[in-house]
Order: sequence, then structure tokens, then C-alpha cells
Amino acid sequence: MALTVGIIGAGRIGKIHVDNLRGISEVRLKSVSDVVIDHLEEWAKEKQIEVLTANYQDILNDPEINAVFICSPTTTHANLIKEAAAAGKHIFCEKPVSFSVEETEEALEEVEAAGVKLQVGFNRRFDPNFRKIRELVQTGDIGVPHILKITSRDPEPPGIDYIKTSGGLFMDMAIHDFDMARYIMDSEVVEVFANGAVLVDPAIGEAGDIDTAIITLKFANGALGVIDNSRRAAYGYDQRLEVFGDQGAAQAENNRANTVEISTAQHVSKEKPLYFFLERYTQAYIDEVNEFVTAILKNQEVICSGYDGLQAERIAKAAKESLETGAPVQLQSAGQSAVIL
Repeated sequence: MALTVGIIGAGRIGKIHVDNLRGISEVRLKSVSDVVIDHLEEWAKEKQIEVLTANYQDILNDPEINAVFICSPTTTHANLIKEAAAAGKHIFCEKPVSFSVEETEEALEEVEAAGVKLQVGFNRRFDPNFRKIRELVQTGDIGVPHILKITSRDPEPPGIDYIKTSGGLFMDMAIHDFDMARYIMDSEVVEVFANGAVLVDPAIGEAGDIDTAIITLKFANGALGVIDNSRRAAYGYDQRLEVFGDQGAAQAENNRANTVEISTAQHVSKEKPLYFFLERYTQAYIDEVNEFVTAILKNQEVICSGYDGLQAERIAKAAKESLETGAPVQLQSAGQSAVIL
């Protein structure tokens, strides 16, 4: 059995998914749509894409297509999910589902009513090192988890035009870490307290955002978490994670080009972390697509569901409220609003 796929949005992430889908024998990548396609014609021919269109409806209306990848701007995600669900297509959607918890809830209702699968693109769940940490927590190798520490720092900030439309650091950048926190600890976040500052680029502050943050979390299982974010780490893409439990600890360190460490009388040195997220998470991007395809073909649950996407958004929203009020924000159960303490 083969899965026929269409991709909506042929920017950087859409093109990554094209390459990864083409490597799966059970997939027929039929169509790609983008609002501007003139510059994509040679690329589409090289990638053996059968249909290149400026109208995404061509993909949704194609009875041969079983699944769609939504790789367009975030502001389009919720409506595209609704339309894809109504068309009976399984859906892979890049994060976040939307900038609005209410819009995301509406989209998820449509997905449930249509009975299709939805996977959200939190690719870090598929990183082999982070998966191993989760496994150690699940098996009890480090005992009862007490503290989670996540460091997530970009090598350089995005352009100001992107900052203005990104949804803010919590919704754009830290949302990956909020999902990782739930995934690793296998527990819901019940309280969020955020501090933020503009320390990297004053223009980011002028655009209404922050570039540096410390976020503390409380989990339903009683554990505590701390996340530190920065838009600029001069030495590369800094992605580390640690879980401390009553029987031990487990750490995932940065990926480097090699593991050689040089020791001399003058210094001890090793390679800097890989510089870009595409290098750091190459395998994770491949694995998330493979597992989405497998979930459809074998009728299994997806690894990162629409509900997971919704919960990460709720935490991001609570973090923003906390930053604005200077107070912790308690997260209530699904469907209830957050409460400022």
C-alpha cells in the first residue's frame, strides 16, 4: 500500500519534507502548492514532483491524495487543517497549530469529527538523544523525576520582519521546549512563571518581543522544570537537556561535528555545537515523517497529536501572561482559562 501526499507551502521547511518524503518507498509525493511558483519550476522538476500549483485547493480536491503536509505560515494553519479534514485528508502540520488556543481547539474539533489523523511538527520528540532520556524516565532508571532542565539557544536571531510575525519568543521558539517538557516528564504542566529581557538586540524589544527568557514550570506529578532561552549563542546551536531523579540523572549534550577532544599544555578543546537547526535535527526530521507515514499505513496513533500541539500553546500563552503580569500562572484542565496567582 502506498500513501499519496501533497505539500502546502514550499518554503524552507516544505522543501525539507519533500526531500525526506522522497526517501520513503511507500510514499508517492504527487503535488506541491505555493502562492508563488515561478521560481519553483526547475526545483519541482528536479524533485520529480508531478503537480506544482499556486492553488492549494488543487491538492485538497485531488481524490488520489491521502495526506497533506501544511508548511505554510502559521496564520493559515487552522483554516487549512479544517479544510483538509473536511476533505478527508490525514494531516501533518508544522508548529504551532495557530497563535490562538481557541482557533486550535476549533481545528481539532474538525479533525476529530472527520476521523483523520493529525500530527504536529514538534520534531525534537524524534531526536534519538531526547528519546533515550524519555525512555530512561519511563523505565524508572533514574527513579522518580524531580527536576527537568532544558537549555535552548539559537546561534543567531531571525530577522526583525520575522520577529514581528512570529507570535513571540514563547510561541515561536520556546514552544518546542514546552512540548519537550511534557513529552520527557510524561506529565502536564500546571504552573508557569516566566522572566524575560531584551539582551541580544534592542530592535527585538522595539518589535514588541524579548530575546532572552527563564521559564519555571510545575508539573502535575510534583516535579519542577526550568527552561532557558536565548536568541543568540555565539558558539552555535545550544540544545541540552537533563532530568534529575531520586535515583540518578540523565543528560543529553549538544551534537558536534565530531567527539574528539584535544588536550595540550595550553588548552583543552573540542568542536563547537552544530550551528544550525537543520544540521542538529536532520535525523529527527527524517524520523518524524517516517513515523507519520507509518501511523497512517498501519492505523496507529501519531507520536505528537493535535492535543499535544494545543497543550504547548496553552503553556506558551501562560508564559506570556506571566511575563506581562510578573506573577505565576496556573494552568487549568482542558477548556478552562489560565488563572494568575
